[in-house]
Amino acid sequence: MIRVVLPAHLRTLARIDGEVRLELDGPVTQRTVLDAIEARYPMLCGTIRDQSTHRRRAFVRFFACEEDLSHEAPDAPLPEQVASGHEPFLVVGAMAGG
Repeated sequence: MIRVVLPAHLRTLARIDGEVRLELDGPVTQRTVLDAIEARYPMLCGTIRDQSTHRRRAFVRFFACEEDLSHEAPDAPLPEQVASGHEPFLVVGAMAGG
């Protein structure tokens, strides 16, 4: 069971209370997690990543196990603690400005 924590504005848009729990077959990567989220919550398509390029949006960051995974390859395996459900995969809205 993969645990995903979304920012408040995306939880509101998708009408989600708390974290998302996903069952995935195969490798646990950013791509497979985000594909599963967009399949379950189609209203989130285009909010986390661009719909045509599937690149992460500029002001969205990914974290897991206290590490910034935002610039990792989308098909790189996520940490075992995330794959096993012990730690959540965090989607965070980045802040800009000074």
